[in-house]
Amino acid sequence: MTTLSRTRSLARWSSLGIGVAAAAYASYAAVTWWRYGHPGRPTVESDEPLLDRFMPIADVAERHHIRVEAPADITLASACEMDVLQSPIIRAIFKTREVILGSEPDTTVRPRGLLASTTSMGWGVLAEVPGREVIMGAVTQPWQANVTFRALPPDEFAAFNEPGYVKIAWTLRADPIGATQSIFRTETRAIATDALARRKFRRYWSFLSPGIIAIRRMMLTPVKADAERRARSDSGNHANAPDAARLYGVLCLWRLWNASRSKGTSAAASRPCTTPSPRTSRDAGSWAALAVRFGAARRWSTSGAASGTRRHANHGSATPW
Repeated sequence: MTTLSRTRSLARWSSLGIGVAAAAYASYAAVTWWRYGHPGRPTVESDEPLLDRFMPIADVAERHHIRVEAPADITLASACEMDVLQSPIIRAIFKTREVILGSEPDTTVRPRGLLASTTSMGWGVLAEVPGREVIMGAVTQPWQANVTFRALPPDEFAAFNEPGYVKIAWTLRADPIGATQSIFRTETRAIATDALARRKFRRYWSFLSPGIIAIRRMMLTPVKADAERRARSDSGNHANAPDAARLYGVLCLWRLWNASRSKGTSAAASRPCTTPSPRTSRDAGSWAALAVRFGAARRWSTSGAASGTRRHANHGSATPW
């Protein structure tokens, strides 16, 4: 096969692929247009009574969830602090919107973390259950090239009906499953305030919702990975803290014994030495470091019979071990 024939074959297959993708996209847009205003009903598990206070009915609603091997409070913290722009695919989705709508790039330096970043863009907190759920909301005109978000006081959000806008509310929620597992859920609802806004938003949603939905779905795996990493780290710290505390106590005993042996009763030996209860991983790490020093000292004290230090291991009850 010559180079020319290969080029022609590649062009034919590329055209076919583009045609299939265009047909699939057109079918999706048609189905989304038809389904607009008829969001699916939530299951019992995904029901959102808190969100219902602010938007009991919606033109569109998207729900996603994932099981996480981490406590609910850790899972929610991971969701609130995630940086969605770390994903090159999500960045590409935002860039595609800029190209399609002709918007200007957002050059504002924003804080890291999903909640901090969206708050700086104009979103506001509508409700929060510490360690379990947070609901964000804003009014906007999403079909605008350079979209802006306006937060409303929670007690005004549900009643807002100024023509030409769309109200949007979304949730981050972690439902506990026992002490060490949870289900992370996110739901987005939107409703237009009048017929004109509804027509504009319906067209916008039909053609650009694939990117919006993709961003929601792509949030799930990073949240799960980060929450489980945090849970493993927290579990390791708690597991090591008791042993570190005991070793810290042993170190105190060794210090008293060594001081009394070398100097008799001294100020250093008479100083009280207590073993505090571990409260933080920082304490545990400090005790572990002291324990390492103690272990090195003990190995030194039992290492050489020729130097006469062997007798240190034969003092009965005075021996820290």
